[in-house]
Amino acid sequence: MLRAFEAAGRTGSMRKAAEDIGISHTVVSRHIQNLEAWFGRKLVSAGPRGITLTTEGSTLFAAATDAFQDIARVSAQLRSKAGADELVIWCVPGLATRCLTPKLDRIRQAILHGDVLLRAIDQIPDFAGGEADLMIGFSDANRLPEGATPLIQPRMFPVASPIWLKKNGQLGSLTDLTRLPLIHEDSYEQWTSWFRHAGVDFNHALSGSRLWDASLGFDAALAGQGVALTSNLLASEEIAKGRLVELFQTDIKVGGYFLLMRPAVANDERIQRFQTWLKHMLGTYERV
Repeated sequence: MLRAFEAAGRTGSMRKAAEDIGISHTVVSRHIQNLEAWFGRKLVSAGPRGITLTTEGSTLFAAATDAFQDIARVSAQLRSKAGADELVIWCVPGLATRCLTPKLDRIRQAILHGDVLLRAIDQIPDFAGGEADLMIGFSDANRLPEGATPLIQPRMFPVASPIWLKKNGQLGSLTDLTRLPLIHEDSYEQWTSWFRHAGVDFNHALSGSRLWDASLGFDAALAGQGVALTSNLLASEEIAKGRLVELFQTDIKVGGYFLLMRPAVANDERIQRFQTWLKHMLGTYERV
């Protein structure tokens, strides 16, 4: 209950709190309601722009924040002693699932010693609290987090399954694509940006399901649910096996992967070896 409350107070939103700690927003809401019932005090107030803390809530939030920071600090100290050879990597879900997980043995070989803890998550870790050593994210090139190292800007292209194409037929143009229910991430922004880079003008709103991240969208496309944007990093194997079909021939880039690292490990030889391996691996996919 306290974790849910602290996350909600920190993010100002039930939904963002849920995303932060990996549960549904309804569970976050229920935890906070139970906490309020346990204290017999109102802790948060909900509004159209999120939540605000009551006076009692602010007092509890300050104490909970200090407590969790103390726990994180001690945990980081213990991990640095007991798991000094473990490399902790946070990575956006699509790349983690499709690209890094099948290559864990190669990652271990690249860093030469130690093991790997890989977490698929689209969040920047608390490096000061020792949550991770590295984070691989995806962002618009103009919105990179401070201190991030650009890795690669992959070519993005639309794909659909043979089942979907058999049902809906071949498309004549990219303009036809704008009128279809597309598979989106958490918003329509990526498809909108992709069409803009492709020089496609349209004056109607895009439609289609929003599935929060690229990995879910990829799975939906595989299941014949529509057209998704992807790259060779994620889709080369499925395209080669005929499970997905690239639509049209385009050369469009709408963002790229970046690397963030915990400052304390910046000069660690394992980090440098992993970074060299990662850049080579990403470049290999891009040449497909």
